[in-house]
Amino acid sequence: MRARLLLPLLILALAWGQELIDKLIFAGQLNLPMGLDQPWWGVITAPFSHAGFGHLISNSLAFLPLSWLVLSLGMRDYLSVWLSVLLINIPVALFWPARSHGLSGVVYGLLGYLLLIGWLERRILSLVLGLVAFWLYGSALIALIPGVSPAGVSWIGHSAGFIGGLVAALAVYREHSADGGQP
Repeated sequence: MRARLLLPLLILALAWGQELIDKLIFAGQLNLPMGLDQPWWGVITAPFSHAGFGHLISNSLAFLPLSWLVLSLGMRDYLSVWLSVLLINIPVALFWPARSHGLSGVVYGLLGYLLLIGWLERRILSLVLGLVAFWLYGSALIALIPGVSPAGVSWIGHSAGFIGGLVAALAVYREHSADGGQP
């Protein structure tokens, strides 16, 4: 249980460490986004790279509670969301012309996961967590619509993350169903 609480904090420590190094040593020039003209490993580094402390703070405030909500369902659920979000972002990095970075793709993945897994499993815990996530962050779903996000905000990164969360929920649900419904 302790690892479930600490893992999101460790992930945030990496993102905050990267931002501090970026600002203090590289004067804000060390961004690690994913994009057409970026190295392939940008898909892995992009969640830890942010466009300043405001960007990182806003992502942190949503990332931490959503991470803990998903982790209350299990570590496998959490890792499934991360893996799915990273895999869904590969075609975005290869074909989308704009660069993208930040934890918001993972945030949308966690939100998408919670919204769908509750509906699929129809278990009390999953449903309650999905309702809590929707109550807290449902208004953020509007940013998935192209043209609604402000300039410079990657709606495609948010959408890819959200789709990654939905794919993870489907995969975990199928795995649970194959195991006889054991989460």
